[in-house]
Amino acid sequence: MLFTDYASEGAAAEERELWTAGSYSFSDERGGFTIRSISGKGTFEDPVILTEEFPSATPTILIIRTEKIAQANPSEDIGILFYLQVRAINGSGHPWIEFGFELQEQPNVPSDYGDGLSFYQPGDKKGMIRSEGFASYRDDFEPYDRMIFRGGKLDPGGNATFTFPIADFTPKRVFYLVQDPRIPSS
Repeated sequence: MLFTDYASEGAAAEERELWTAGSYSFSDERGGFTIRSISGKGTFEDPVILTEEFPSATPTILIIRTEKIAQANPSEDIGILFYLQVRAINGSGHPWIEFGFELQEQPNVPSDYGDGLSFYQPGDKKGMIRSEGFASYRDDFEPYDRMIFRGGKLDPGGNATFTFPIADFTPKRVFYLVQDPRIPSS
């Protein structure tokens, strides 16, 4: 009986916190990074700001959840299009030369055009996608929704910000954002 109680306490200690802002909650429950703080509503003027620390330079999965899957007016409702700013802290001990993001409706399955999930693929993104720390980005839309920020270097202990829209035109309760800090190859 004593072993069972100890195991339960250990499992509880391993549980990750659920972070909520606007209509969405965010989780680092799959590990590989830690959410340090959250703020904002998800609008262009007040994006959801997630501060995250990455102890290694390996891809991680941020889980995004919402209970709000029906929108009255997609052009005005924050539930279908929201703005996210990731403040990434490099705790890996290696410099990063790129940082990638990929949306997925199911883990490890590329998001395609039919699922309605994108970095606002159909719209004009001028001024919506930006970074402090990386000069440019490239987006790849098919067969996946991926952005790679380039033209910078983030030393260990440093931080960079990445701001971008996420649209879900066929809203799901759960979707995923792969975050991929990249180091120089030898």
